[in-house]
Amino acid sequence: MECEFPTVNSNKQEIKEIFDSVKTIAVLGLSPDASKDSHKVAKYLKEVGYKIVPVYPKEDEILGEKVYRSLADIPDKVDMVNIFRKPAALDPIADACIERGDVKVFWSQKGIVNNEAAMKAENAGMKVVQNHCSMVEHRSL
Repeated sequence: MECEFPTVNSNKQEIKEIFDSVKTIAVLGLSPDASKDSHKVAKYLKEVGYKIVPVYPKEDEILGEKVYRSLADIPDKVDMVNIFRKPAALDPIADACIERGDVKVFWSQKGIVNNEAAMKAENAGMKVVQNHCSMVEHRSL
């Protein structure tokens, strides 16, 4: 697997503005397994007041929230997409965010970089954060 360096990324001030402005976060790849990072991060974000929307291929409920199979299935407005998927999955996720039209932030977690998808999201008007843990960044503010 080829590792990429994030060439498209928000700075600390933009990350602070992101957390101040978003309310609803779709968590793509939110595992029902409490030992997984996606579960820990989503649980933290929910505990500090964000509305979490799990996107996962199975399960009906995670962290007390209804689970959706895809971003397109979510009926409510989504401010931010927090991605726990392999870098190759980010291209179609960027397309799905653009198609929705309401996603303001495209965030890929620590170790996840896809500059092509990030550029696509940025060109569509989204703020982009790559290779950063949303829980770590929120706590540091």
